[in-house]
Amino acid sequence: MPDLAERLRALHRPPPILVLPNAWDAASARLFEAEGFPAVATTSAGVAASLGYPDGGAVPAREMFEAVARIARAVRVPVTADIEHAYATAPDAVADNVLRVIAAGAVGINLEDIVPGAADLEPLALQVDKIRAIVKAATKAGVRLVINARTDVFLRAMGPADSRAAVAIERGKAFLAAGADCVFVPGVRDSETIGALVRGIGGPVNVLASAGAPPVPELNRLGVRRVSVGSGPMRASMALVGQIAEELKTSGTYASFTDRALPYRDLNELMGK
Repeated sequence: MPDLAERLRALHRPPPILVLPNAWDAASARLFEAEGFPAVATTSAGVAASLGYPDGGAVPAREMFEAVARIARAVRVPVTADIEHAYATAPDAVADNVLRVIAAGAVGINLEDIVPGAADLEPLALQVDKIRAIVKAATKAGVRLVINARTDVFLRAMGPADSRAAVAIERGKAFLAAGADCVFVPGVRDSETIGALVRGIGGPVNVLASAGAPPVPELNRLGVRRVSVGSGPMRASMALVGQIAEELKTSGTYASFTDRALPYRDLNELMGK
């Protein structure tokens, strides 16, 4: 496992940018690995939906960690787990839950700086203490965990628009100083702001692929070190299921899945590796 952690950490060093797909179960993780991606992330929203919960901290921690374990067992590449706010508020409790994630086989985490139901971001000093506690616990466990510290100032449109970049930079720099390896700023889409964040934070930055975001080559040019896709692929898969359902109940035909489905034999071979 320490080797997997170092492999994941090395992928954040240029060049090129790390394109990180987000899986929601063992099959999607195995497929991403088979397509040649050097690491796989999980998506909290995708995992939550697959388990029957909405996103936003509703999944019982045990069920989330079990899902992470199934994904980590399914692949040989490093896995980084989206564990939202780590299902705790105090630094020691956060660190304890991160140890459970490590035991599940993940060598990286996403850690959000807002807890469900809160109207504002966590106090910066408290979030820094959480990161420090995670670093200490993971080091003691013998795994130099890759921490992707997330700030939701853009995603949740917090505060005046013209102050958000400064807030993200301040928090990002503090997260890196506390031991984080990368700063995740979802919700930012324009190249000018992304470039300013990369320069201001002064360390690896992760952005979220979404409608209107620059393509991967442009993000690479801007100095972004990591781009992830979040729940997008899972939601696209659900949209296809919706199309299948619509075709079945209207025309009664099957083209929406027979024309595009992975062959049964290929699926079995994929999962039998």
